This record gives sequence, structure tokens and C-alpha cells, in this order.
Amino acid sequence: MPTVPSASGPPAVSPPPLAPPHARAAERPPAPDPGDGARLRSIVGGSIGNLVEWYDWYVYSAFSLYFAGSFFPTGERTAQLLSAAAVFAVGFFVRPLGGWLMGWYADRHGRRAALTGSVLLMCAGSLVIALTPGYATIGVAAPALLVLARLLQGLSVGGEYGASATYLSEMAGRTRRGFWSSFQYVTLIMGQLLALAVLLVLQRVLSGAALAAWGWRIPFALGALCALVALGLRRGLEETTAYAAGAQGRAAAATRPGPGAALAALAGHPRAVATVVGLTAGGTVAFYTFTTYAQKFLVNTAGWSAADATRTSALALLVFMLVQPVVGLVSDRVGRRPVLMTFGVLGTLGTVPLLTALAQARTPLQGFLLLTVALLGVSGYTAINAVVKAELFPTAVRALGVGFPYAVAVSLFGGTAEYLALWFKQAGREGWFYWYVTACILASLVVYATMPETRTRGLER
Repeated sequence: MPTVPSASGPPAVSPPPLAPPHARAAERPPAPDPGDGARLRSIVGGSIGNLVEWYDWYVYSAFSLYFAGSFFPTGERTAQLLSAAAVFAVGFFVRPLGGWLMGWYADRHGRRAALTGSVLLMCAGSLVIALTPGYATIGVAAPALLVLARLLQGLSVGGEYGASATYLSEMAGRTRRGFWSSFQYVTLIMGQLLALAVLLVLQRVLSGAALAAWGWRIPFALGALCALVALGLRRGLEETTAYAAGAQGRAAAATRPGPGAALAALAGHPRAVATVVGLTAGGTVAFYTFTTYAQKFLVNTAGWSAADATRTSALALLVFMLVQPVVGLVSDRVGRRPVLMTFGVLGTLGTVPLLTALAQARTPLQGFLLLTVALLGVSGYTAINAVVKAELFPTAVRALGVGFPYAVAVSLFGGTAEYLALWFKQAGREGWFYWYVTACILASLVVYATMPETRTRGLER
């Protein structure tokens, strides 16, 4: 049957990618698939911004050994670290709000727009920390401003994960999504390494007293500056073809413009949401235990110097970073579930022995080997968790579906890992934390064993 011409005349010109969809969005043809060169440029551009975001996030943990006394004036080291860890956890608790709002924004206005907004929030948070006077100068206002800064950074990272995971997964080709999306954690770990590198340099050129007095402010000021550079890079990113191809779904969403409606739409995918929470719980606890907490663990439990702990953690993280694309590539060949289950089995069986041995490690070589073994196991989660989550959701709610339930799980499990570890230690029951990590990984292993394989799913849906 011939199509009846529209009385309204020729079709309207499609709006720019960042413009809100309208009634004619469903008529827009899908954008052409970018070539390998364009895809690589977009992935690199998005990843560099991700690096800066995570540097700003992790520099707090890397330097807390030095600034804890400025904001929490107590003479006992574990108590100071416990207070600093509590503020670290506060940043995690606001991440679900960032995942919700930025996820909705990314699904409504494009991945690029959300990535730009998240880096602005991170810049503001780092600048506040860099400029806030200590407790001795302004009293309780100092830790209050520290909390405010971490809230801003929590909003930023909450939105960053969903937007960047979705962007990298959608920008990658179907057959190499695991490989390309693994660069989210490559740059995430690179951000950690950069934070540790800055710490090592400052440890070499400044005395411990100078670092504790004012030197710790340098990395936060540097982070704010780098965030502005990342902002410029992200403004030039291309939008993903999957986002353009999902115009019909976004046009329908335009009739329900608010973030609340988007959250209601996400509720229509309960199994996918539950899967994201379940697969994240064990992975995020393991990740934060063997990365951000490991440095303090070596100092506070194994009795190492801060410099030795920093260097050992940095070397292990370097190996961890390099193996991410390899694991992502393996998942493109064998599937996502086998890789996730490998992490689950190794983590369940190996966490207690590894942490027990690490607590007794006396040389940098021992610590490096133990941390590296632990992180190689964790790679089965970190390298592919982003692409698995993206493959679970349709385009119209993908960024929200990836970011919001992930942020909830990370807030409940990852953000509290360091605090719980220090709390158990202060209570004289440090070994209980080892079993807590094991239990979380075992729970995720059950999810891995029962979830569907997602490798062959298309993202333009």
C-alpha cells in the first residue's frame, strides 16, 4: 500500500545529537557506523576524561594518610584513618543520586552531554578540598567542607560510571565490545596510578611534615586543573550510533520528561537491575579491598612504611591495568559468564589466604606478588563488568540502568569496605573482614552462575 505523503511538507531537519528528542525523532535514520579510526579517537577521548575523573576520586584515598590529621585532630592513627574513611564512604552514598540524575540525562540528552557535566562536578569538588583550611584554623567547618566536596565528587563519579560505561560499550563494535569497554578500567586504574605517582614524587621532594602540613593540597589542585582539560576533550566527542538508533525509544520518553519517570521506566527491567546489583557486590568489595585499602593495610597491619606501601601498590596496579584488555578480549571469545565465574571461584577460595599472607608480608617483593595474584583474579570482574551491564538494557534506559543500580551496590559494598576493615581492626577482629569479603564474592558467584550470557546481544535496541 503506498505511503500517504504528510500534509506538513518535507521532513524536518534532525536536531543535533544533544538536542532533546521530539515527535519526529522516530523518523530519523540511524547514524552511520563510525570507522575504526573515528571509533578509536572517540574511545581514547572518552577514556582520557575517565582517567582524570578517577584520579580526582582516588587521590583522596592515596593522600588520606597525610591529611587526616588536618581535618580530624586526634592523636591515634587508626582513629584518624577511620574518620577519613567515613568521609570517603559518604562520597559513595551520594553516588546513587549521581547515577540516577546523570543516567537520566545521558539517556535523554546524549552520552556526551552527561560526560561533560560529570567532569565539571569533579573539578569543583577537588578545588574545594585543595582550598579548605584545616581544623586548627576554622574548626568543625573544615570536616564539613570536606564532606561537601566528597558529596560533589560522589555525584560526579556516580554519573561518570554509567555514562562512560555506556559510551564505551556503544562506541565499540559488536565483536570487540569486551576489549574496548575494558579501557574504562584501564583508565580508572591509570587514574589510581597517577594519584600514587604524584604521591611518590611528593614523598621524594617533601618531608613527611611538609606533606602533612600543606603538601597534600597539591594533588587536589592538580586534579581540578586536569578536570578543566578533560572538559575541553569531552566537548569534542562524537555521539554514539546506538544512541542515534534508539531515537524511537527516546521519543516515547519525551512524553515523560522527568527523571522520576525514567526511574519508573527502569523499574520495568527488574531482572536486569537485580543482576547489576548482584554481579557488582562481590566485585566492588574485592576491588576496593585490593586497591584503595591495600596501601593502608600494608602500613597499618603489616607495619610497612608509607613509601614502601605506595610503591608496591603502584607496581601491582600497573600489572592490573595492563591485563584488563586481555581479559576483555578473552570475554569476546568465550563469553562474559565464564570470565565472571572465574573471578567468583578464585575470590571465594583465595581471599582469606591472600589477606592473611599479605598481613604477614615483610618485603616489597612478597607484597607485590600477593597483591598481583589478588588483582589478576579481580580482573575477571573489572575488565568486563561495564559491558555486561550495558548489554542487559535497551538504549532508552541504558545509561540509567548501568549507572544507578551499580552506584547503589558500590555505595553499600565498595564504599564501606575500607571503613569496615578499619572498624574490625579497631575492634580487634580484623580477620572477620577477610570472611566478609569472601561472603560478598560468593553471593556474586551465585549471580554469575544463573545470569544469561550477554555477549551476542545487540546494543541498538
